[in-house]
Amino acid sequence: MASDYLGRIKRSVHLDKENGWIFGVCGGIANYLRTDVAIVRVGVLIAGLFFPKIVAALYLVAWLVLDDRGRTLDQ
Repeated sequence: MASDYLGRIKRSVHLDKENGWIFGVCGGIANYLRTDVAIVRVGVLIAGLFFPKIVAALYLVAWLVLDDRGRTLDQ
């Protein structure tokens, strides 16, 4: 059951290196939420001020788990 949920997330959220600064995680989340990438970056920055270790860990996990946008769409 958990693998099905993770599979659905991986199919819908991708890294977006064209709109991303570091790894494209915020750009991919912005594409998924259909919002401006600046809003997501500000949200991550504010959350990082209050919970720096958690935000850094989640950002790195997202970078490792999510696929690159161009690579997934071509296949």
